[in-house]
Amino acid sequence: MTPVSKPLSLPLQWNPEDPDFWSGRGRGVALRNLGFAIPALALSFAVWMLWSVLVVHLQAAGFRYSTNQLFWLSALPALCGATLRIFYGFAVPWVGGRRWTALSTASLLLPTGGIALAVQDPTTPYEWMVALALLCGLGGANFASGMAHISACFPAREQGVALGLAAGFGHLGVGLAQWLVPAVIGADVFGLPGLANAGLVWLPLIVLSSLAAWFGMDDLPASGVGMAEQAQLFTRRHSWLMSWLYLGSFGSFIGFAAAYPLLLRSQFPELAGAQQLAWLGPLMGALARPLGGWAADVCGGARISMVCFGALAVGILGVLFGLAGEGGASLFVASFALMFVAAGIANGSTFRMVPLGFLREARWGRGSLREAQAQGAAALGLCSAVGAYGGFFIPKSFGSAIALAGGPQAALYCFLAFYLSCMAICWWCYGRQHAPLSC
Repeated sequence: MTPVSKPLSLPLQWNPEDPDFWSGRGRGVALRNLGFAIPALALSFAVWMLWSVLVVHLQAAGFRYSTNQLFWLSALPALCGATLRIFYGFAVPWVGGRRWTALSTASLLLPTGGIALAVQDPTTPYEWMVALALLCGLGGANFASGMAHISACFPAREQGVALGLAAGFGHLGVGLAQWLVPAVIGADVFGLPGLANAGLVWLPLIVLSSLAAWFGMDDLPASGVGMAEQAQLFTRRHSWLMSWLYLGSFGSFIGFAAAYPLLLRSQFPELAGAQQLAWLGPLMGALARPLGGWAADVCGGARISMVCFGALAVGILGVLFGLAGEGGASLFVASFALMFVAAGIANGSTFRMVPLGFLREARWGRGSLREAQAQGAAALGLCSAVGAYGGFFIPKSFGSAIALAGGPQAALYCFLAFYLSCMAICWWCYGRQHAPLSC
């Protein structure tokens, strides 16, 4: 195998916006980094969502936890991952995309190895399970650094497709975890109790992906923009509006993925077959994400996102009617399928809007193009961090609503109001004629 190019062999200035540089060498380097980043992102999402499916099997294995405690375990990885994303988004320019991807992927050995040990004993304290759930948040944090690196690799005109492919295939890790974990739990793979396989199965994959990133990716030359210039994104209204919208798109995808298996079992325990196919929802959402990035490039991100938030609102209504007995379980499952697809498309379209807004502000004279590129990459980390909190709020809202009122309806009404606010922001700030920042 021909050795891959190392950071020292790259140009002193990385400028994918230059057509000559991009066609001459930039495209090849960017595509290679994208190719090695995708498996690392998929594994990161799989580890992040381990508890979404593991909690369904804990009680049968002898762990005596309440439904609310189980929802806590499914929600805590998102809480940790979302918080760490704020810092991971700024790490790539300082450490380098190659080194950070390899090391952050290797860190996933901690939660997976810990889970393999802890689940072998039903008397393991709940506090240890909480700690392991928080460690799984390392997988969720990796998304921010991965997206920042990929955004820096590609020119703005191709970022929608590149980010959509990376995130879409990365999101396949959610469906992979929810499909693979039940399969290995029921099989004698490593000669240990079934639940231990849920952690052990990822160990060789994590090692291989870490080595592939170390030897196959590049540390891109610094952009020349300092931390102070990048930190200006916190003063931009665009950063926070897009964070709100990304909470509605990605937050919905990851939150429903974390909550759906346990919610389905708690509300329709008779649907054993549907519970085994819960991974299909996240799979559809992941496959839909590249479509959202492409559609945003063609039709505009605000239009696509607004339609998707409307579909999410319709899905919430369908779930409410299903719980009320009108359509029952079939309407409940179909409505969640609609919401996964809508959230997946909105993931791509809203994420596309983030760097584009900074670039258009630069063309209007607010900062240089290089500053806009750096702030756009850092803003992807901020938005992904805020969006990831949906993975905590949604399952925890379901757990609290069930504990307090006996059902999830109160949480669903709150989600409905939230999606209506996202539609209003999309239209007023980005989609209407003479919008302040049309994208």
